[in-house]
Amino acid sequence: MARKDGLRLRAVVFWLAVWQLGAMALAAAYPHGELLLASPLASFRRLAALAVTAAFWNAVGWSACRILGGFLLSCLAAAGLAALAARYPLAEELLAPPVAAVKATPVASFIILALVWLDGGCLPVFIAFLMVFPTVYLNLLEGIRQTDGKLLEMARVFRVPLVRRLRGIYLPQVLPYFRSAASLGLGLCWKAGIAAEVIGLPRGSMGERLYTAKIYFQTADLFAWTAAIVAVSILFERLFLKLADAIAGKAAV
Repeated sequence: MARKDGLRLRAVVFWLAVWQLGAMALAAAYPHGELLLASPLASFRRLAALAVTAAFWNAVGWSACRILGGFLLSCLAAAGLAALAARYPLAEELLAPPVAAVKATPVASFIILALVWLDGGCLPVFIAFLMVFPTVYLNLLEGIRQTDGKLLEMARVFRVPLVRRLRGIYLPQVLPYFRSAASLGLGLCWKAGIAAEVIGLPRGSMGERLYTAKIYFQTADLFAWTAAIVAVSILFERLFLKLADAIAGKAAV
């Protein structure tokens, strides 16, 4: 583990050095090269300056509420529909075309179409919901199908209540599938949600700040907000996966 962490740290340092050299080369070649590529140090300084302002944390909070709200709603809908599809083949057949369409359609197309029906504030919630749903739904459906049939038969013979069956049989066997889907879905929902904010421009969001930085050629701000988005996305992913692991541990007891 220590060797792996050392390799990862060296890789990060290497790419930061490449970034720094690229910024220095552009600054030397062009009068305003820093507008094309801000250096890592300039970006970090700008991020540090933004991080002590209330506006920064308000933007992080609003974006997180919208995007994670869409993610949680998608998980709830996917769980319910996966259970329905596992029980009734007709439901699975009816759900297959829209799930395939959502998987194949570019995010930008959905964002532009959704702007016809929704305002900018609701758009990130809807897009995060839509982009995560196929991944979670398909993984949960597979997890339900892989549940041990012998255990289920034994539970029916001994008339085990539904709540105990869900907690003792389904939950431990489905959670690994859900964890895998959540790990992928959380990164995807942040990418899609921020893209929706950049296009829909809800006031006070991280996407709006990203777009403003691009419009006014505030390159250091652009990199700083991008780094903040990546950091918040990774933080929420790790927290959510730790919560899922804790639930899995309790279910296994």
